[in-house]
Amino acid sequence: MIDTVRVSPAARDQLITLKRRTGLTHWNELCRWAVCRSLAEPTVPADVPIPVEDGVEMSWRTFAGPHGDLYLGLVRQRCAQDGLAGDHATVARHFRLHLHRGIGYLFGDADVNSVRGLLRLVDSRRNAVLPGSAVG
Repeated sequence: MIDTVRVSPAARDQLITLKRRTGLTHWNELCRWAVCRSLAEPTVPADVPIPVEDGVEMSWRTFAGPHGDLYLGLVRQRCAQDGLAGDHATVARHFRLHLHRGIGYLFGDADVNSVRGLLRLVDSRRNAVLPGSAVG
């Protein structure tokens, strides 16, 4: 459904910093973390123009590896949850919005200074009290 993943020049610069901070060596690894980080937020990402000229480009297969259907399904499910259409254009657009928002969140998080910092994100989400849940 998505053939090419394009990252804006600003997000490329943030990814360069994140590679240095975390020690991860591949763009696709950080981009996967970024999409998941954004999808974990309850709000819809702002629908802003994302300039991709002079940015980073990778194939969908490089981005997703063998889990392409999973990532696409997560974004499609999120579109449905947010009351958006599930057509190709909407899903592709919201994938890009989540990718860029997630890169910004990872870049802006001072605790994401290593792979351990990324793993702490997962642990903090798992142990967080969800809105509306009872604290026992």
